[in-house]
Amino acid sequence: MPDPIRLLIADDHLIVREGLRLILETAEDMTLVGEAADGAEAVRLASQLQPDVVLMDLRMPGMDGLTAIERLRDTHPHIAVVILTTYNEDELMVRGLQAGARGYLLKDTGRETLFHAIRAAARGEMLLKPEIVAKVLAHTATPPALSGPLELTEREREVLEAVAQGERSKEIAARLHITERTVKAHLTSIYNKLGVDSRAAAVAEAIQRRWLG
Repeated sequence: MPDPIRLLIADDHLIVREGLRLILETAEDMTLVGEAADGAEAVRLASQLQPDVVLMDLRMPGMDGLTAIERLRDTHPHIAVVILTTYNEDELMVRGLQAGARGYLLKDTGRETLFHAIRAAARGEMLLKPEIVAKVLAHTATPPALSGPLELTEREREVLEAVAQGERSKEIAARLHITERTVKAHLTSIYNKLGVDSRAAAVAEAIQRRWLG
């Protein structure tokens, strides 16, 4: 049996941390290794405890979640971060994905959705539901101006849309009838064109350009 997924919770509300702790205790393949009440503590504990996944709130006193995500990306890029947010934080969510988060959840999400997101993040994948993409688009006033001509091929767009729905490379390859190696080649091309270095950042950029929805 593989080692359980090591988790760190970062949220300034004790009741949220306690609720998550109780939920996580029901998952046999997960173990909670620490809890933080702000971003600075989250960064410190992540460095000390080396969790596989951090469940990160965005709005916290002192160092907020966005800054903490950026710090973790720079110092511990192997640690996956999943954002915990509320309905009125969509713009911050986009910034969080650009900072390196591998997905995000609403705080009223169901148990199985939570577990699915954690497992996806631990595998190095990301989870971004189509309905959440729609909420982000609804809160984006205008798309940013392009710095120059930028075109994705039809296949690259198909791969990017699949990534936004949380599909793994193996799943994308099977659905598009191509090899995993070809999927990775398309992802590399997408990253180069968008000037990003992760799936999450690519999806965030695509959302801002209104390519997804």
